[in-house]
Amino acid sequence: MKTLILGLGNTILSDDGVGIRVAEELQTRLTEPEITVLETSLSGLSLLDILVGYDKVIIVDAIQTVGGKAGDIYQLTTDALQVSRHAASPHDVNLATALELGKKLGLALPREIVIFAIEVADVTTFGEECTPELKRAIPVCVEMVIRELEGKPDA
Repeated sequence: MKTLILGLGNTILSDDGVGIRVAEELQTRLTEPEITVLETSLSGLSLLDILVGYDKVIIVDAIQTVGGKAGDIYQLTTDALQVSRHAASPHDVNLATALELGKKLGLALPREIVIFAIEVADVTTFGEECTPELKRAIPVCVEMVIRELEGKPDA
């Protein structure tokens, strides 16, 4: 199965780079030719070009929820994103909206998309280091992604 692991974020905004940090660690651990690991700071419609042609995509990104605890990791499907579909402007299209548009355009999008969202503490401070809670969450998320690749349920 042709699989993409995609770490999203911005590595100069503290915890916002957590998806990229997880992807960097996975690149050192995964050697299977059918698995591609990429990092990007792109979002919305720009992600469609990256996703096309894969059977499965695992996205790792930062998330901020009401009452969430920094370092918590949520495993989601795209169904969880449906409440957030919107396009406030052509420059503000989220992942759910981009995926819906890609399907309507007939793009060869993945049959399965799994999202690992890591609750963050600080995404506004300029800094190349994650907060301590996120540094501890990175190896945990790496193991969760590997279990997903192996088809094992999360422990």
